[in-house]
Amino acid sequence: MNRYMTLNQLGDGTYGSVVLGQNIDTGEKVAIKRMKRKYYSWDEAMNLREVKSLKKLNHANLIKLREVIRENDTLYFVFEYMKENLYQLMRSQSKFFPEQSIRNILYQILQGLAFMHRHGFFHRDMKPENLLCCGPELVKIADFGLARETRSRPPYTDYVSTRWYRAPEVLLHSINYSTPIDLWAVGCIMAELYTFRPLFPGTSEIDQIFKICSVLGTPDKKEWFEGYQLASAMNFKFPQFKRLALNTVVPNASRDGIHLMELLLSWNPIRRPSAQSALRQPYFQVGQQRLNQEVGEVSYAKIGQQKRQPVQLMKSQISLLQSNNNKQLKYEKQWETLTNKPIGNKEKTWYDNDADTMMLSKKKLSAKQHYLSVARYVTGRASNFQAAENENISKSIRNDTFPSVSKVSYGQSDKNKIGKRYGKAEWTSKFME
Repeated sequence: MNRYMTLNQLGDGTYGSVVLGQNIDTGEKVAIKRMKRKYYSWDEAMNLREVKSLKKLNHANLIKLREVIRENDTLYFVFEYMKENLYQLMRSQSKFFPEQSIRNILYQILQGLAFMHRHGFFHRDMKPENLLCCGPELVKIADFGLARETRSRPPYTDYVSTRWYRAPEVLLHSINYSTPIDLWAVGCIMAELYTFRPLFPGTSEIDQIFKICSVLGTPDKKEWFEGYQLASAMNFKFPQFKRLALNTVVPNASRDGIHLMELLLSWNPIRRPSAQSALRQPYFQVGQQRLNQEVGEVSYAKIGQQKRQPVQLMKSQISLLQSNNNKQLKYEKQWETLTNKPIGNKEKTWYDNDADTMMLSKKKLSAKQHYLSVARYVTGRASNFQAAENENISKSIRNDTFPSVSKVSYGQSDKNKIGKRYGKAEWTSKFME
């Protein structure tokens, strides 16, 4: 370790602490993770999941483990240094991300996951804090402490991933899960990138399922029979909710973005696309087909290939493309209106029942103000909802009104304590664990 100079502490967690270091010879900055547990042999250190996975995975969108050092029975991991994580990036924004940036972030996440899954590993703890970045241009998946090999045999532990990004099958204590749990987490992260707030911030496992149902609706028994078997084994009954249209929950997402989110957030893990399949969705096919109005034909993105169509078919395709372009412009205008419009008393979006947001109702609310006004680590509402209250909420949803959304998603109690309980050191240390 005498080759590295310590610059400052980045965080301290249960299993290890991380410092920002600098290579004395090259001047390169690195992140050095010091494990608190003692390791008395190299075999013991090399059998750690984090080491086993990162030794085999070398990809532009996966954090690189530069070296492992064991000194005086203390283990050190030397990682490449990244400026921040995705949560920090969202907090630093003064306005919402343009969809092009969100698409770029998701593309990199899915590229990294596709490589992992193809080489026999799944992450099991996908969340914004575990996605390191240098702005939206470069994103890398990190923290492989919970990674498992897909070829390893179940049963797996039923407590993996942070609760807000935990797939329904894991919430229902399935011990036979696989790569689809990573794709569910990507769907949750995708919604958060658009709205700057978590999609399902549950306060317990039961409350988490309740919040998922309040947005996605009660799962159909025919669609996910295995889910009902898992719930029955827990003596749990799904709450009855009607499905909300996702474009009302994530209003600034395009139609293709909503479609991809719906696929990723499928109750049945079998119905979720693989990471490789998700990359082939229309959401990522920007510029694959473009209109050449001068010659009146559709030209395709493959270089050197042009396909001439009959005149009638060409006209219909041109009309369709123009219609799609108009729709995209409409989405962009709606997005611009959403981000720049002051919040009034009469016009409130579905999440504007928070006390802090109401205080700013007469001001122009920037994305950063909104993100900071609804703290990430909200306490939520207790899960012991009364039957009458559930019925009132269900009626509101059936009538396409959602005035009581704060009752089922974001509680307002203890907000003044949030800053003290979850400071920078807290979530930074969580990344280190």
